[in-house]
Parts: sequence; C-alpha cells; structure tokens
Amino acid sequence: MESLLHKTEEENSVSRFFAQALSLFLHTALALAAWFAIMLVGYALNPASVSQTLILLLSIFIPLVVGNLVTRIRQNEMALLVWLIGLIWILIISLWILDLPTGPNQCFQCEATEKLMRTLFSFPKPSGLIDNDGPFLATWPTAALFGYSIGAQLAFRRRSRRNVS
Repeated sequence: MESLLHKTEEENSVSRFFAQALSLFLHTALALAAWFAIMLVGYALNPASVSQTLILLLSIFIPLVVGNLVTRIRQNEMALLVWLIGLIWILIISLWILDLPTGPNQCFQCEATEKLMRTLFSFPKPSGLIDNDGPFLATWPTAALFGYSIGAQLAFRRRSRRNVS
C-alpha cells in the first residue's frame, strides 16, 4: 500500500514538472511574440531613423505590459522566471561572438569587452560581426524576456499584497 502511495506522489511530481516546463515555454513564447510584434510594426512602418535605444526601450516596455496583463489575469510563478531564458540566450550569443574571428571591417584588434559592446549594442559604432545583427539576434529579445518578467513580478506583487490585507 505504501508503494502505491509513493508512486502516486512520484507521478504527481513528474506531471507537475511537465506543467511547469510547459508554462515556462508558453510565457517565453508570449514574451517573444510581443517583441516580434514590435519588429513587425517597425518593419511595416519602416521609419527613416529610429535609434536603437528607442527600440531597446520598446523591447522592454511592450513585453512588460504584456507580462503584467497576463499575470493579472492568471497568476503563475513561471512567468517570473522568463528572464532566465533571456540570460541563457544572451550568454550563448556572447560566447559565439567572442569566438568569432576579427579582421578588417570586423572589429579588428578589439578586446573582448569592446567586441561585445560593439556587436550587441552597436556602441560606439557597430562591429561588423554577425552582419551587425547583434541587437536583433540577442539584445532586443533578451530585453523583451527581462521586461516580461519584470511586468509579471509587478502584477504578482500586487496580487500578493491584496491577499495579505
């Protein structure tokens, strides 16, 4: 009888793990969909000169609002952990960038810090590595995931405070 009870607890923990993994995946997909919508609107409008700083701020703010709204509707702790996916993503891209060879018109004789700054943030000017797509491939999606997590955290705190009062 005890083995049956133990097996049920084990099955419950496995099903709970899969539910958490699915929830984390869905929140990540939602955050990236919000960011991708920003990119599509920008592509459709095709403004002449929008600064990358503005795009970075929008990449944080719009997913922040989406994460806040989603968490207000349905409380889920996995929404708070989406930033970890962003951190892992930017670390993977950063390692790839650091491993790239340099040359003329490609961050020639750059130090590691300069190589990352110029590739990921195009500051003070683009590095030429990965076709100057560093912000699009790494910085903006990561900012969206961080923004989503921050928005979810703000909504989660409000709900928690109301329950305590």
